[in-house]
Amino acid sequence: MERVSMHGGLILILGLVFMITAQPDGAAAAWLKAHATFYGGSDASGTMGGACGYGNLFTDGYGIKTAALSTALFNDGKSCGRCYQIVCDATQAPQWCLKGTSVTITATNFCPPNYALPSDNGGWCNPPRLHFDMSQPAFETIAKYRAGIVPILYRKVGCKRSGGIRFTINGRDYFEIILISNVAGVGEISNVWIKGSKTNKWEAMSRNWGANWQSLIKGSKTNKWEAMSRNWGANWQSLSYLNGQSLSFRVRASDGRTVTALNVAPSNWKFGQSFPSSTQF
Repeated sequence: MERVSMHGGLILILGLVFMITAQPDGAAAAWLKAHATFYGGSDASGTMGGACGYGNLFTDGYGIKTAALSTALFNDGKSCGRCYQIVCDATQAPQWCLKGTSVTITATNFCPPNYALPSDNGGWCNPPRLHFDMSQPAFETIAKYRAGIVPILYRKVGCKRSGGIRFTINGRDYFEIILISNVAGVGEISNVWIKGSKTNKWEAMSRNWGANWQSLIKGSKTNKWEAMSRNWGANWQSLSYLNGQSLSFRVRASDGRTVTALNVAPSNWKFGQSFPSSTQF
């Protein structure tokens, strides 16, 4: 990926100074070049759901400032929940950019390649292009609607969320799918553990896709925290029988920070229920 130099003139310099803000997850990230388009309609209703598995982006804490990422950025779903600060590159498209503006979006979807079209004429998300297919409201914060596609500068930033991390339990007996949403800090999750109230050790969960996670240890009395695996997007899964137990979760972000949410789901939880926690990065 090509780093952005500071030769773009006074407007770009002032824009970059305006954009630099403190990040909860540490040192400032480098500005990089990419392109952006938009989808989902003027009310962003067409952005609901998506490859990260968040479903209703309003109830899951993400709103209308979201984007689908190209293959090079999506990273097989590991980038789900990541926040990016984006500015239209007015040095390249002054007629389309809204100068002095920026927008922070959350990665909630995947922009698939279209190999039937060339990468520079319609196949905007073809590898190895770095591309953001933004919600229309987010796009129109930085550029004019008629532009269609614009060059941008982007950087990773910390995510700010209202309230705690949310855990939604889907699936069935011996196959619990845990959707983890409303994650602050870096936004990206690298590891998840689950623990039932009848056990005394965490079980790691594995990621299958995006932010969906699973666990691979069976039995209602495993006596340990169970590591979960990513199932898809923001969903993680467990293959244990956890019915009739209150559930606790341990979440590690991609920057190594770890938080623990104890007894988030009561022992009478049901599939399809969502439980906010008081825990956050």
